[in-house]
Amino acid sequence: MSNLTNFAENRVVDALLRGQALGTPATWHVALLTAAADAEAGTVTEVSGGSYARASFTASLANFSGTQGAGTTAASNGTGPTATSSNNNAITWASAPTANWGVVTHVALYDASTGGNAWVIVPLTTPKTINSGDAAPSFPATALALTVA
Repeated sequence: MSNLTNFAENRVVDALLRGQALGTPATWHVALLTAAADAEAGTVTEVSGGSYARASFTASLANFSGTQGAGTTAASNGTGPTATSSNNNAITWASAPTANWGVVTHVALYDASTGGNAWVIVPLTTPKTINSGDAAPSFPATALALTVA
């Protein structure tokens, strides 16, 4: 199953078949979601308040693996029926929560630090409760995997 939203799927179709620029951002902003009522459509509930702000990382071969395997930094050349990439480095939020953020069930990649368009939504294998006073959330290397089928 693909992690792409309808927004991203439409951008890919226009880029591949209609000669339009894909327009992916140079920096991705990672949102924590407490619900994804319709993940593909991008209808979500994002954490808010309590010092919350999206984490970010630069789109690069160094920061996300190629489809040939975790930790790789070369351009993708995987051959499986799905294309999967994961973070090569930890993704850590800048601030610890100063209020309860709730039960995080999904993460999303946006093209802006606030607002913007969700391109990818990934359900967490195990939901995580984040409370006031907890350490700033973090995904260790290889923990955030994105799949395109």
